[in-house]
Amino acid sequence: MSQQSAPQAAEVRRPDLSIGSTGTTPYEDYVHADVLTHLQHPLSDDPGEMAFLVTTQVMELWFTVVVHEWHTAAQALRRDDLPAAMEALERSTYQLEALNAAWKPLARLTPAQFNAFRGALGEGSGFQSAMYRRMEFLLGEKSASMLVPHRGAPREHAELEKALQEPSLWDEVLRLLARRGYGIPREVLDREVTARYEPDARVEAVWAEVYAGPRDGELVRLGEALTDVAELVWRWRNDHLVATRRAMGAKMGTGGSAGVAWLEKRASKNVFPELWTARSHV
Repeated sequence: MSQQSAPQAAEVRRPDLSIGSTGTTPYEDYVHADVLTHLQHPLSDDPGEMAFLVTTQVMELWFTVVVHEWHTAAQALRRDDLPAAMEALERSTYQLEALNAAWKPLARLTPAQFNAFRGALGEGSGFQSAMYRRMEFLLGEKSASMLVPHRGAPREHAELEKALQEPSLWDEVLRLLARRGYGIPREVLDREVTARYEPDARVEAVWAEVYAGPRDGELVRLGEALTDVAELVWRWRNDHLVATRRAMGAKMGTGGSAGVAWLEKRASKNVFPELWTARSHV
């Protein structure tokens, strides 16, 4: 092959950035901003619907990043790479803070303001978010019934089915503790991972033992990183509850959900419960 012909195959195509160019830019190629900024299709004439659409879409993007980080952390724990797991958990706390801040554009909606475009949602509800469901699955909040609303979306259903069948982030934490010689009960380690995790007093005792050890120990630091995650998830649930109370009171939620009543139940539950209750025994 001649030296003249070889570079043609490897030639880097550069976008035409001249005035009037019909080509794209490297930024657009990477970020796909044009796609993101044309995903909003309001169904009402109310100007507030645009903010609602963008805010919920932003939340979906943050769900996606958090799921990525927790999945990364779970994989790292599985191979006993605690530093990599800690880095992913720490990154996720920054992302959870940004996710929680996304409530601000919606947190002051009055019932009249929400009602102005609520009809556009139809049977739609945030409870139907597949990515949020994957986030909850990673926290150990699992239920096969949560796959039912996604039967008509093969890709989402398959991803949720896979997430249901995999150990949660908390399962991987407990398996790590067992490998480190702590007394995690065999029935907890061998439990059906497709079921919702239920707190166990013996797991609580293990965490009390961990926290009674060196304050700068790596397992204490892991516990605190997980507690940071748990607190931020709890705050997200509570912010959701408050925003819903302000916008619609105790009325039934969109999509026939129980609305505030369901959110109150969720907000009262601790994420990684034994991490919280163990503190009473240290």
